[in-house]
Amino acid sequence: MLNDGKLIKNTPPFDLDSMSAQFATLREDVTKLTHSAEDGTRKLAHNISDSVSDAVHFVERKSIDAEAELKKTVASHPMMALGLAAGIGLLIGAMTRR
Repeated sequence: MLNDGKLIKNTPPFDLDSMSAQFATLREDVTKLTHSAEDGTRKLAHNISDSVSDAVHFVERKSIDAEAELKKTVASHPMMALGLAAGIGLLIGAMTRR
């Protein structure tokens, strides 16, 4: 504000009680936010754990099914399985020499 050409600053008075109340409110808000973040993190970790467990069970079931199918195929076509095994063995042997 200008008064007779001079700038006069209107500064509010320092209120310690008001500032203490504001800091207490801020502290409560930060505490609530921290608890909320912890709860969200726990829920996320639980969901991830469940998903990984489901994936492990799925892979276990698929591997058992694939093993059974492979045994059935080898039993029904033993010469073809022997020829494939020999060919794969020769291929791996040639690749490891270089």
